[in-house]
Amino acid sequence: MPEGYSKELKDQCTVDLMDDIIIGELQRKIDHYCQLGARVIVQSRRRVLEGEQVPNEQKIYSIFETHTDLIKRGKVQKPIEFGHKIFLAESARGLITQYRVLEGNPSDHVHVTPLLKCHKKTFGLAPDWYSSDRGFFSDENIKACQGVKLVCIPQRGGKRTASREAFEKSPEFKKGQRFRAGIEGRISVLFRGRGMKRCLAKGRERFEVLVGAAVLTNNLMTIARLLNQKQKRFQRAA
Repeated sequence: MPEGYSKELKDQCTVDLMDDIIIGELQRKIDHYCQLGARVIVQSRRRVLEGEQVPNEQKIYSIFETHTDLIKRGKVQKPIEFGHKIFLAESARGLITQYRVLEGNPSDHVHVTPLLKCHKKTFGLAPDWYSSDRGFFSDENIKACQGVKLVCIPQRGGKRTASREAFEKSPEFKKGQRFRAGIEGRISVLFRGRGMKRCLAKGRERFEVLVGAAVLTNNLMTIARLLNQKQKRFQRAA
């Protein structure tokens, strides 16, 4: 067989193999999205035509990012958002000590006990202060804060007792709530300056990596700022 013919046959086999791989991958993607599209049609039929209340965990909100959750935040302008809720805990020095990408749209009050357990495991003792918004309030959570010197969680619903009313008007409670408001500024910093506003990578794992990278960046920059302030104090003292 001539050498040129042998080389041409070999190149043709290589091209055919690459075509098979590309075609196979395209078929896999088409089949994947067809199955997701079929699920969307089924859930739409159940909800619209059959009047069924489809559970959120059975719904697909994005065929491109199937891990996307529906989030009801109660805001007037944006009553419903899509993505993931992120839980953050911040120390008095501005360091994020805990973060989690949550599944679904859980109520805030379920996070208090796990947060305190994690804090005690990390630092060896309960925090001096614990402050959050009223969504975290429950009688069980107040009891779970045993060992915390000052618990600043506004009561949610119901009539306040006189002692509770006086406590929530006290300077210490108001100071704790001002500290809690600082986490809103921290979230803004993560969004605007740490790249956490939108994840362009595919998949939930990459979403979690993005959040972790933003938290790490925040903590490193906060530590650098604190060390710089400490050095300046030493210089002034000298």
